[in-house]
Amino acid sequence: MRRQRVGIFGGTFDPVHQGHLILAQEALSRLKLDRVLFVPTSRSPLKRGAGPTRPEHRLAMLRLATRGHPGFEVSRMEAERGGLSFTVTTLETVGRTERAHLFLLMGQDSLREFSKWHEPERILKLARLVVMPRGDLDVPPLPPPLRRRVIYLKPPRIGISSTEIRRRVRRGLPVHYWTPDTVVSYIARHGLYRHGTRRG
Repeated sequence: MRRQRVGIFGGTFDPVHQGHLILAQEALSRLKLDRVLFVPTSRSPLKRGAGPTRPEHRLAMLRLATRGHPGFEVSRMEAERGGLSFTVTTLETVGRTERAHLFLLMGQDSLREFSKWHEPERILKLARLVVMPRGDLDVPPLPPPLRRRVIYLKPPRIGISSTEIRRRVRRGLPVHYWTPDTVVSYIARHGLYRHGTRRG
């Protein structure tokens, strides 16, 4: 029986936006993945400051954004686990439940911090890294063990970020077309990102 090819796309997704969806679609198509699993973090150990919006909101927005796409799935494993989210734990969990080749999707900025992640050597044994360069950043030189486990996937250039969406909502500016309309409606209905708060 053929082992499936599964992409793991972690992040805060606060909120999910069109850039995330396009990157996932590029990976799905160009790497011939069977599906992409979106895994919103509970709380990243590398991000400081206020925590993200509550997991139930971020999960709901992801489900709305990916509804109807047969290759996209949303997982609540990190949200249910709570506390700090470690990628190695997520990969081990998926590896125990599925017989699949795993591909970890990340931005180039994440690759630059990869050595600071929890058990990076273990991560490299569990999954290939799919790195998506951003903007005009140079691709950093990689040591041979890491280079052999990295796939560079250059996506279309998309100048959208969750940070800018939150900023626009706080300022009362429109975010239509930045994120799916279902997510725009959810943000408005629940009053997310207004008055300088992200927790919702």
